[in-house]
Amino acid sequence: MHFQNHQHSSRGRIITRTIWIISLVSLFTDIASEMLYPIMPVYLRSIGFSIFLIGILEGLAEAIAGLSKGYFGNLSDRKGVRLPFVKWGYFLSAISKPLLAAFIYPLWVFMARSLDRIGKGIRTSARDALLSQETTKENKGRVFGFHRGMDTVGAAIGPVAALIFLYFYPEQYRWLFIIAFFPGLVAIALTFLIKEKKQPVEINGQKKIGFFSYFNYWKRSPLLYKRLVIGLLAFALFNSSDAFLLLAIKNQGYSDVQMIGFYVFYNLVYAVLSFPVGILADKLGMKRVLISGLTLFALVYFFFGFAQTIWHFGLLFMFYSLYAASTEGISKAWISNISHKSETATAIGFYNSFTSIMTFAASGLGGLIWSLYGPKAMFITSGIGAGLVVIYLLTIKVKQEILMRNS
Repeated sequence: MHFQNHQHSSRGRIITRTIWIISLVSLFTDIASEMLYPIMPVYLRSIGFSIFLIGILEGLAEAIAGLSKGYFGNLSDRKGVRLPFVKWGYFLSAISKPLLAAFIYPLWVFMARSLDRIGKGIRTSARDALLSQETTKENKGRVFGFHRGMDTVGAAIGPVAALIFLYFYPEQYRWLFIIAFFPGLVAIALTFLIKEKKQPVEINGQKKIGFFSYFNYWKRSPLLYKRLVIGLLAFALFNSSDAFLLLAIKNQGYSDVQMIGFYVFYNLVYAVLSFPVGILADKLGMKRVLISGLTLFALVYFFFGFAQTIWHFGLLFMFYSLYAASTEGISKAWISNISHKSETATAIGFYNSFTSIMTFAASGLGGLIWSLYGPKAMFITSGIGAGLVVIYLLTIKVKQEILMRNS
């Protein structure tokens, strides 16, 4: 209780030292990852990958991360600690970058990328639970929004750094993988500054945890959690990898520089909007903001199939940024409010895990529709699917959430 009182008394300190450090760690990690993300599809195409295979690779890497998010989230709750998972996760992601430079064969590139994703799987649920511990239910939206914003600043810096490097050294992709190692090192160093407050944790016996034992959480999870997660997972099935948005720009004949430019623009707007949208979610309720974001996604994807000019893509990416700011952090903030404090990492881990499996399916499906019927059909299908999910989520009764927030 002492910690809760401290939170309420220091109204000016909603964003605590720990939240700042975790957010900076995410920022530097994202600089490293996002230096490589926009060039990855182009690089894979240059070594002979089809669009369908890129979709499979992107999705499979996400699925690997996802399954491990559930397991390690559960393990974090059982052990009652977050920090070791955060440190190891960021460490593995950092060392995967130079490995991408060492191996030039597609399979090796994919294995190194999988190591990066496993690192993400180890850290994500524990990190989100740590953020949740640092604040109160009334401020979850702004805390998760602040973290997403900082994370996304890194996602904007990364591609700019890649762009500058490729301008002077065209197609020198391997060097870019080595350069990306350095911001990763900064992130590792910063994890040693995080101090973890011990939380009273319900230890559910000392028996060994099976890799899929977090699946059991579904049975004991609150009804509101079940209904929300069903909707979010259905949405994930229509939300294929952002790599397709970048390939759509390439498909219209724009250069790599223009493609990366759009990606940077998207991340900058997303970074700027995340914190204010988080504040809005705390004031208006998570449901309203989340549904508004998903509605935007449906419209953006529907119209993406028809986009041709720079203005079309610019406008669509701006609204896509608002969608991301209204959903990414907000969904986790809402889930952390619904779930019991001692099972926050498991609840978020379960959601992350199945989202990644759906994203894998969505990317494979998206790649298949693109290959068979073209990009327009893929984008329109996603837009209509997301619209149906919005209708479902509108039926969720939010009274339970309000009762919980006031309890």
